[in-house]
Amino acid sequence: MIPDSTTESLPVQPDTAVQWRKVLWERCPYPDNFIPPDSFLSALRRNPNFTPYSYWPLVFMCCAITQHVGTVFVFLAIFVGLKERSVDARVLLWVSVSCSVLGYGIWEILHSSHPSNMPPNRSKAFKSSLLVFLALMGLAPVLRTLTAATSSDSIWALSACLFLLNTVLADHSCSMRPGSFTQERLTFVLSMNAAISSSVVLASRLPDDLSVFSLVLFAVQLFALFPLLRHRFWSISTAVQALVTLSITAVSLVLVTPLSSAIATMMTGIYIAITFIAPGVLVWAQQYKNEIRGPWDVAIPRLNWI
Repeated sequence: MIPDSTTESLPVQPDTAVQWRKVLWERCPYPDNFIPPDSFLSALRRNPNFTPYSYWPLVFMCCAITQHVGTVFVFLAIFVGLKERSVDARVLLWVSVSCSVLGYGIWEILHSSHPSNMPPNRSKAFKSSLLVFLALMGLAPVLRTLTAATSSDSIWALSACLFLLNTVLADHSCSMRPGSFTQERLTFVLSMNAAISSSVVLASRLPDDLSVFSLVLFAVQLFALFPLLRHRFWSISTAVQALVTLSITAVSLVLVTPLSSAIATMMTGIYIAITFIAPGVLVWAQQYKNEIRGPWDVAIPRLNWI
């Protein structure tokens, strides 16, 4: 086999009189792996898409996670109180109904503050609420005996896993654009279903039908309706978000402290770690970010979504 004379004649030191071009479809006196030494390092870029974070904006963004964790602790405290009969189911029922009316009033005020939003259908909302109320009332005896053949250890483990899934999949975004609906997101639906399922299996351990009905109704308001209202609060100001975060954490600590001071101390540590320590760790770790980009990287397409 006769070697290709053209390939063998390529010089090791290319002719500088011929301009180098980064193309492979035309014949040139440069080898394929040749790069001009004066332009190679000039094309390097360090952290081209990096945006540094500030501490206090991160703290306010973490308030959404703190609020969600606080609602889970509030629900667990109410469940323990019903199970130990330190909380009256009738009082919980009236508190749930009162909070629903108050929350709907706040929702309408915030909804009407945006001119682009459609006027709410009050009759449809009333019919849906009444349907859920009657359905839960009729299903309460069934839910009370739902897990009668299951051991309590399995119920506690299943409930913990479902609440963990609810926290991971929850919508912790810090903004809500007018006209967008968080409840249409798949992760929000999965998170809500996990929380309601955990509430149902926990309610099956309560002694009477009224306690089951009150707890499940409280869970629907806490994990299905209240997250939508919390997202509306982000459109007001950060001061309102801080006030909501302090209110939820204070209520959870007030409910848990009579049950166990050790658990209340652990909850305080969790709140501080999520709200203040985690943003500080992220800001501190920014100094170690070192992403180097150059002309050898694969091109990233930029798509303009309509």
